[in-house]
Amino acid sequence: MELSVQLYTVRDALEADLDGTIDRIAAMGFTNVEPYNFAADPAPLAAALKRNHLSAPSGHAPLLSADQTKIFEAARILGMRTVIDPYVHPDRWTSVADIAATAAQLNEAATLAAEYGLRVGYHNHWFEVETDFAGRTGLEVLAENLHQSVVLEVDTYWVAVGGQDPAALLGRLGERVRLIHIKDGAVDQDNKSQVAVGAGRMDIAGVLAASSTVETAVVELDDSTGDLFTALEDSRRFLLARAGA
Repeated sequence: MELSVQLYTVRDALEADLDGTIDRIAAMGFTNVEPYNFAADPAPLAAALKRNHLSAPSGHAPLLSADQTKIFEAARILGMRTVIDPYVHPDRWTSVADIAATAAQLNEAATLAAEYGLRVGYHNHWFEVETDFAGRTGLEVLAENLHQSVVLEVDTYWVAVGGQDPAALLGRLGERVRLIHIKDGAVDQDNKSQVAVGAGRMDIAGVLAASSTVETAVVELDDSTGDLFTALEDSRRFLLARAGA
């Protein structure tokens, strides 16, 4: 399992100094990053990644509401394998029919992505797992309607916030899950309560044990009251220690 970092964590620093921020991420020892909203101008980021010998195996982009061709062209410039839609509005997770319609859109996007040598995925928040559909979460209903080429990036923290056991859900979703987001904190909807991995309430060991099919584990903090760079560095150190234990 390769370790990556979601660049949204350091979005303010990126906007102020892209090159310096990427340099700092690389200096921590990360070798992979996950960009977000990268389609507008991928060249400067691509150059910064190349200079630091960083890869971007995955990235977030609004596939279901933006120009997919532009997104996939940018993803190819950045050397990605997987483009992930990070958000479908909560209103579209209240019925099986609506979820199936979202799956159909992702399947269609996957057909175009294949022409660029890419695959498509979806990343969840808490609302996709809050509603019960005959014993299934909305995320499981989505998975049932996805083409086999479409993958999931399970945000294990938001799964816990949504009231589900992340390890158990990972087990039920099986090989569909190829990426995960690893976060820690108070396990609530307050982004500021998020902390370095290993310093919060999440059962990180359980998540890792249930991630046998995962290719990439992505560290992310949506926000924090502490220093975000320090939290990323502490997260990496904790996860490497777990891997070596």
